Amino acid sequence: MLIMEANNSNVSRAEELKLLANEAYKAHKFAQAIDLYTQAIEVNSQNAVYWANRSIAHLKLEEYGSAIQDASKAIEVDPKYSKGYYRRGAAYLAMGKFKEALKDFQQVKRICPNDPDASKKLKECEKAVMKLKFAEAISVPVSERRPVADSINYRSIGMGPSTSSMSAEVAVAALAMTVGAAMVMMRTAVTAVMATVVVVVMVALGALWWRGFHGGVYTKSRVHDLDVEPQYSGARIEGDVVTLDFVKKMMDDFKHQKNLHQRYAFQIVLQTKEMLQALPSLVDINVPKGNHFTVCGDVHGQFYDLLNIFELNGLPSEENPYLFNGDFVDRGSFSLEVILTLFAFKCISPSAIYLARGNHESKSMNRIYGFEGEVQSKLSEKFVELFAEVFCCLPLAHVINGKVFVVHGGLFSVDGVKLSDIRAINRFCEPPEEGLMCELLWSDPQPTPGRGPSKRGVGLSFGGDVTKRFLQENNLDLVVRSHEVKDEGYEIEHDGKLITVFSAPNYCDQMGNKGAFIRFEAPDLKPNIVTFSAVDHPDVKPMAYANNFLRLFQ
Repeated sequence: MLIMEANNSNVSRAEELKLLANEAYKAHKFAQAIDLYTQAIEVNSQNAVYWANRSIAHLKLEEYGSAIQDASKAIEVDPKYSKGYYRRGAAYLAMGKFKEALKDFQQVKRICPNDPDASKKLKECEKAVMKLKFAEAISVPVSERRPVADSINYRSIGMGPSTSSMSAEVAVAALAMTVGAAMVMMRTAVTAVMATVVVVVMVALGALWWRGFHGGVYTKSRVHDLDVEPQYSGARIEGDVVTLDFVKKMMDDFKHQKNLHQRYAFQIVLQTKEMLQALPSLVDINVPKGNHFTVCGDVHGQFYDLLNIFELNGLPSEENPYLFNGDFVDRGSFSLEVILTLFAFKCISPSAIYLARGNHESKSMNRIYGFEGEVQSKLSEKFVELFAEVFCCLPLAHVINGKVFVVHGGLFSVDGVKLSDIRAINRFCEPPEEGLMCELLWSDPQPTPGRGPSKRGVGLSFGGDVTKRFLQENNLDLVVRSHEVKDEGYEIEHDGKLITVFSAPNYCDQMGNKGAFIRFEAPDLKPNIVTFSAVDHPDVKPMAYANNFLRLFQ
């Protein structure tokens, strides 16, 4: 009898904690919600709802690894609980693991065959997987790809079909022969699907040829002239030099939601690429005595908050230099405006602004979280490939006056990593899923000593002892990193030896956090942290250009 009463008491207490957690979740206090769900789980670990609810709170904080773990636990507790599969599928989708997500949504459909929402999400996931398979089928081997940048002369931009290494007659003949062969194959039901795929692939290749696709082996570098239209009233670059007057005019145009002409966008991006690819993977920055230097964290396409940073702290210049520490794009729907502004200041003066790569400066993230769709909408498909190439040129880390180590994500899964090891990284590629480069972009600090699994599912978590050893071994004083939203825009951890700075206030229009940046004064480089609140922006929602399937979970 006493045991039953105790059990009933535990169940009631767990439910009370769950309700409190639900209220915190509704108020967008996701970390508090996780803490309360954790308390409920500690009282009653056999309720699948608690695990699934904590999973979605982790999702909101982009802790996809933890979300998958919790959802898997919910499934273990109750294999017929559809929301466990649903939450895990959503986490897999957010990580770009479409095939794994598809399996979970298929299970949701089996459990809830009449649920229209489950059917909708399953359909979107199936489309994503099909698109991925199609992209793999028509992709050009890396060894045969020519950089898009090599095919572009911003003084003469192609609009029509370019000269192709495959003649029109040959292309049409090949397509006709393939279609004919496919029609023959279609006489049997077994080969009908195969024939359809062959036809679609050949039509796609023909379309790529006709559009003058510059990312593979199908084109030469000749492009057609395109003058800036007389009616174009936006910012103009006179000659080869990007000036401050031009950038001010461009920012004002962006503020009023006007686009920059492609000719000038090409010039800015190509000039920036040339500068970035000449840099080492670890850049040393010298701040003379009496001067200052500003470090900003993630901006994530929040252009109007970027303008506010410049209003508060001044425009980038040789006398007022900045380092933007990665994740310039994605999620926010003004990512193109952000990246072109930062690149343009780099063109004015390379020492006025330094740029580091974040985990979102990658094809896989851009495809999911909006930058790819935004670039396609505002510029063209060719710019998608061009930005991907430029992002591979971004340095991975910076050291200020030999004392402050600045990196987007964090530290490493092994001790003994020296600055020379970081300099030696071949960064000119998409981020790998393991190794030093991956960990620089993805890792997070943890409050406990040692190392642990990443709550994101990529990289790792590292404790204060790891930070201390890295600093000592490299004669450094401080680690500055970004990568995580913080309520106050920053957080000081690891006995003051690590600072997280995040510069996207009210992240995604829902987190309610402040933004921050850090000013260092030479020679002592004592960090002076400035916080700020979000400003208004036009009524374009975050993730407006993201993939359809991801928007379904917002």
